[in-house]
Amino acid sequence: MIILSHRGYWKLPEEKNTNKAFKRSFSLDYGTETDIRDHAGGLVISHDPSQKEAMSVESLFLTYTSQGKKLPLALNIKADGLQKLLLAALSKYNINDYFVFDMSVPDMLEYINSGLKVFTRQSELEFTPVLYEKSQGVWIDSFISNWIDEATIKSHIDNEKQVCIVSPELHKRPFKEEWYRLKRMSITGNPEVMLCTDYPEQARSFFNE
Repeated sequence: MIILSHRGYWKLPEEKNTNKAFKRSFSLDYGTETDIRDHAGGLVISHDPSQKEAMSVESLFLTYTSQGKKLPLALNIKADGLQKLLLAALSKYNINDYFVFDMSVPDMLEYINSGLKVFTRQSELEFTPVLYEKSQGVWIDSFISNWIDEATIKSHIDNEKQVCIVSPELHKRPFKEEWYRLKRMSITGNPEVMLCTDYPEQARSFFNE
């Protein structure tokens, strides 16, 4: 299982989506999830409506490439119409180990048509993933309950899709019970399966015990 740090590997809340958190994540060989939106004609890292002090996407990509490691980047799209700017930035830094997700459905189609790597979403609120056949993978979320089962994950893998599971703490829910459930599944050793978590070191230790 590949571990992704949620908004970088932060240890204090104010470190989320900062260069310090990204450097820590990359140095420890974790994949990294972050949020992208536009500001003043460029792309920035920001979960909420961005401020002028937000880190630029180019700064993130420079930090990423300077590590010299192929680690997955999960890019949460927070605004419509960013395809051209994002494609240009990914191409400039020759970044191929990434996927984009969580955009609106019409915007998602534009990402697919632009040749970007897209994950569709599945949750207990949207059980049928949209544009499934055109997506490279599935972002599997659980907002209310631990509904994710082994058959669901295996069906995506059998369809040659990658899978990224959202750990429950991202929605302020207890996570250990879900981790124990996931660990009992045969899929946790599959390199096509990822887990996005606020606790990457705990997750790596737990799933490798």
